[in-house]
Amino acid sequence: MSERLGSRDLAVLAGESPSAPRHNATVEIFDPGDSGFDYARLVELVGDRITFVPRYRQRIAAVPGRLANPVWVDDPDFDLGYHVRRSALPRPGTPDQLFELVARIISRPLDRHRPLWEVYFIEGLEGGRVAMLSKSHEVLVDGVHTVDLAQVLLDRTPEPRLLQHDDWRPLSAPSSTGLVAGALQDAVTDPASVLDSVRASLDSALRTADAFASRASEIASALSNRRPSGDHPLGGRLSQQRRLVTVRTALADYQEVREVHGGTINDVILATVTGALRGWLLGRSESMSGLKHVRTVVPVSVSDRDLETTSLGSPIIAYFVDLPVGETSPVVRLHQVSYAFQAHKETGRGVAANRLAGIAGFAPSTFHAIGARVAADETRRGFQLSVTNVPGPQSPLYAAGARMVETYPVHPLLPGHALAIGVTSYDGHVYYGITADRDQVPDADVLGQCVPEALAELLDTIGGRARAPRGRRGKKTSKRTTRQGR
Repeated sequence: MSERLGSRDLAVLAGESPSAPRHNATVEIFDPGDSGFDYARLVELVGDRITFVPRYRQRIAAVPGRLANPVWVDDPDFDLGYHVRRSALPRPGTPDQLFELVARIISRPLDRHRPLWEVYFIEGLEGGRVAMLSKSHEVLVDGVHTVDLAQVLLDRTPEPRLLQHDDWRPLSAPSSTGLVAGALQDAVTDPASVLDSVRASLDSALRTADAFASRASEIASALSNRRPSGDHPLGGRLSQQRRLVTVRTALADYQEVREVHGGTINDVILATVTGALRGWLLGRSESMSGLKHVRTVVPVSVSDRDLETTSLGSPIIAYFVDLPVGETSPVVRLHQVSYAFQAHKETGRGVAANRLAGIAGFAPSTFHAIGARVAADETRRGFQLSVTNVPGPQSPLYAAGARMVETYPVHPLLPGHALAIGVTSYDGHVYYGITADRDQVPDADVLGQCVPEALAELLDTIGGRARAPRGRRGKKTSKRTTRQGR
């Protein structure tokens, strides 16, 4: 029998629009070496590993008359070549060219008539490197029954795991009559499913009403030559296009700051984000007198028997923190962030970063996907930014023998949110992926430049002498960051 979508999944679909598609992505850069990693090998790898994520061969089928929630059905026309795509940059492709291409790809919604994912093999990068862009809809990844496809494509050794191909054959798709009959049967045997459908339909109607009211308010403000209520430099009406800015820094720098000033690596990363936001806002000539904090949601992993455990070994919940962008001192900003998380630490529910990173087969992409869903669930609580920081493995990962040398998370934007930040630590580095609306944040690259500058501010406080961060940006390098991380 086909599995029916839950109310939370239906809410995700209802909240999607052309200007706010609900898919996560990950950009991974590989050094093929002598592995022979190319498009054909990637197709073979995906075909081999997709058996671990059967949801990736299914599409969504709606029930006639919306008598019940849609169901997952096998795609009878599943075409691996459609989902695994090949692209190239003019050689030698620069990081700017790569991330501009990625920004255009992530701006496009996925086709709901097919399984909701795509993987791109991008050739032509300078130095003989290649990139893999994986793009999956949020309804595919719940962290309990289904993980992100990018997670199962990576190995901890250059020798790929030898797996046995499955003899998958799609089950016959149910007819319209069969879908209606299934809905009626569920109504009799599982009345709770009917309530789920009613709640999901009501939630969809409320979202539509909210969107209409918001648009009406914007039109009224424009006619009266006033700025929209709740206007914020991190918000605004989204376009259908995105920008992607990436930043690469050294994990050792964050460890040094933590050793001197205390707290956790997560605290130092959030303090760096705070300093970067402050520098960016000042560069925009924003009045800091009226903007002391940026309300931010940070998904965190906890230990709680009462919550459904994810495949990562623990539930993930939303934690709210006010990033003190109005504070001038980088050390005070760090201490304020640490204090904001102190209550969470004292509960004893927090999960250590090394425990997450040590989970067998763990890749950050699944955590980022779940974090995006958690943030979306909290939109009614009124935050301005989401920051998801995922501790990844500190040893190399491989795809078909090719070593992954960089990895950048790409988070979706929620309606009214012009920025989202994903952070991944991997193999001695900390990688930032800043997703921005192309129209609302035309200076997103400046925010990227402010990240290593904010880290340099923290390093300057160590031992009373100036320090320079050891990372490398994916875009233009700031004058303050001259040391290369490679």
